[in-house]
Amino acid sequence: MKHLISALVQNKPGVLAHAAGMFAARAFNIDSLAVGRTDDPTLSRMTIVVIGDDKVVEQVRKQLAKLVTVVKVQDFVGQDVVARDLMLLRVTAPVEKRLEILTLVELYNAKVVDICAKSVMVEVCGPEAKIESFIDSCRQYGIKSVVRTGTIAMPRTSKTVKV
Repeated sequence: MKHLISALVQNKPGVLAHAAGMFAARAFNIDSLAVGRTDDPTLSRMTIVVIGDDKVVEQVRKQLAKLVTVVKVQDFVGQDVVARDLMLLRVTAPVEKRLEILTLVELYNAKVVDICAKSVMVEVCGPEAKIESFIDSCRQYGIKSVVRTGTIAMPRTSKTVKV
């Protein structure tokens, strides 16, 4: 099962390495990892996606919470969350295929961020399934390169209106 774990950590050098080392020491693979500052410059938020058995992930979550630099840990499994990934993808785009590719970009509500003679770079933001679907749709044209962020997520509140 896929788990989205959010860890509020002190914004200090070595915190990421320490947390990642804890996962590695337990031979647990990190599927995705995104880290960024919060509104408080002394804190950062790590969003970690791991795939595994609930019992094992619970132990990893508890070990993560024991780290001195970790302020709070939350597993979003079973919660209603907004989760997003960001991707830049460069696809081969000969002139005769450009209109098809631009139509695809529009269908996915993506954005062209760079065009050159032989390719187009596209920015796609959304749930992981949307990112994967866009990649699959672009394979026929020839993908030159892909760069992805890790997943970021935030739980919905009960009063939130889904947009």
